Order: sequence, then structure tokens, then C-alpha cells
Amino acid sequence: MHRRDEGVRALTRARVMLLAAGALAGLPQLLHAQSWPAKPIRLVSPFAPGGGPDVIGRLLAPRFSESLGQPVLVENRPGAGGNLGAEFVARSPADGYTQLITTSSIAINVSLYARLGYSPTRDLAPISLVATAPLLLTAHPSVPAKSVRDLLALAKKAARGGLNFSSSGSGTTTHLAGVLLAAQGGVELTHVPYKGSAPAMGAVLGGEVDFGFIGLFTAQPLVKAGKLRAVALTSAQPSPAWPGVPAIGATLPGYEMPIWYPLFATAGTPEAVINRMQQEVVRALKHPEVRNALERDGAEPVGGTPGELAQLLVRDIERFGKLVRLAGVKPE
Repeated sequence: MHRRDEGVRALTRARVMLLAAGALAGLPQLLHAQSWPAKPIRLVSPFAPGGGPDVIGRLLAPRFSESLGQPVLVENRPGAGGNLGAEFVARSPADGYTQLITTSSIAINVSLYARLGYSPTRDLAPISLVATAPLLLTAHPSVPAKSVRDLLALAKKAARGGLNFSSSGSGTTTHLAGVLLAAQGGVELTHVPYKGSAPAMGAVLGGEVDFGFIGLFTAQPLVKAGKLRAVALTSAQPSPAWPGVPAIGATLPGYEMPIWYPLFATAGTPEAVINRMQQEVVRALKHPEVRNALERDGAEPVGGTPGELAQLLVRDIERFGKLVRLAGVKPE
């Protein structure tokens, strides 16, 4: 009995020591989370001002600042399809003070570029999927197509190559939206790439191309002014923000090409900081000013968990990779 008691006591001491070691191992993260943030935070948008990440970042930043008690500043670092800004965050200290607000292009670029200076799955830590939004299929008012069905009929009647559409560059979401439309609609379409969303949109406005896919944040005033015709949304379902504009999925079941807007930190950022920021995203999206601004343009606030964003990233790296190969785009 004495030996048995000694064994129990020894086992108990071992368990206590293990628990204490675990508590001590987690202490630095706990202390970091309690003192974080102690200085301003940068939200890096890897695209030019006025794009979706920039708009969303500037909606969230004031809410984050109020709640965190530190300035949260949006910093634009455009270039290489969003890769320059993403790599900057991937190579930043893993302390939560430099974060990335970007688009689903981060999943496309894995297949689009032969060499990335970072790995989105290895070098970035998912925080939250902030929002999703469809693109808007827009046509010049002179194009006699008021629906996707009309557009596909015109493409089938056109000479070899069908209608032409603009994009912000080969392999971008606005290009792959057209690739998917041609594949599911059984038509030929000619892709005309431009260097950026502004010249691609300008091509539709000027009648240089028949149609193009444009982000909702920039399309709305042009549609209201009658300079562009809203034909359809690149979604499975219509949006209350765009009454009368159908979803392409209503004509081509299964068609869906939304843009998603994620928030990342540098890999290795303490889990407590990641969780705190995810909670801040959820809190900010509940603010009427933020929610109304997003929904007014047809974006859907999400505020998902880090795990959900990680799964979405892996899934769409594979999905977009198939479309990039279908489009015949060679990695740069």
C-alpha cells in the first residue's frame, strides 16, 4: 500500500509539473495578447486606392481604432497583381502589427506566377473572411444584349472568336469570370487584357470591347449614370442591392465567380492576437455604417473564423488553378 501511495504521489507531481510547463509555455503569448496592441497597426492593401480591399480597409480601420485604442492605418502597396503587398506582410515581424486586406487573387496567383516570393498557405496566418461580392457583367449601351441569354446568343452568331471582353489582366478574376462564362455557355469569347481595372473598365465605357466584368464598388455610379448597362452578377443568386439585375447562375446553373476579401497576418503571429483580430472583424461588421456600406454595393459581410478562411484558401487555389489552365495562361 505504501509503494502504491508513493506511486500515486509521484504521478500527481508529474502531472502538476506537466501542467505548469504547459502554462509557462503559453505565458509569453498570454502576456503579448494582454499588452497588444501597444502601437499603430498597418492594414496593407496590395492594390491601388479605390479598389475593393482599399474601400473595405478604410471602412474597418476606424472601427478597429476605436476598439483597440491604437491607430489603424491603411497602406497601399500595389504591384504584381497583389503579390508585392502580400509578400511585404509575409516577410514582416509576426507580431500582429502588419496585416493584409486583399482579394481572392491571392489564391489565383499561386497558379498564375511561376515564382512567388511567399506562400499564402505557409507564410500568412488567416484571420477572417471579411466579405464576399460578385462582379458585375457590364456592357456598353450600344451592345444589343440585356441579359446573359442575349449575350450568349450574340456570341454564337458572331464571327469566329465571338464577342470580346476586357479584363484587368490575364489570369485575374475578371478574366476567369469570362473563361467560366464561355465554358458553361458553350461559346467562344475573345479575351482582351488590360493593365489594371481602370483601363479595363475604360475599354467597356469607350466601346473598345463588347463587355467586361467590373467590381461592384466602382460599377454602381457608372450604371446609374447610364454609361454602362448592368447585364448580370457573377453569382448563383441575385442581390437585393441590385434589383432587376439577375445572377448568371440563374441562366447557367452552377456558375459562380465571387470576389472574396480576406484579412491575414504574418505566419507565426500569436494565436491570441489572431483570435482578437477575428473578434474585431465580427464586431466591426455589426456596425451599421460598415454593414450598410457593404450591403449597399452588394457585398455580403461574413466575419468567418481563421479555420474557415484557411479551408477557403486551399479550396480556391485548386479551383482557380483549373480555370487558369483552361484559359491557357502561362505562369509568369
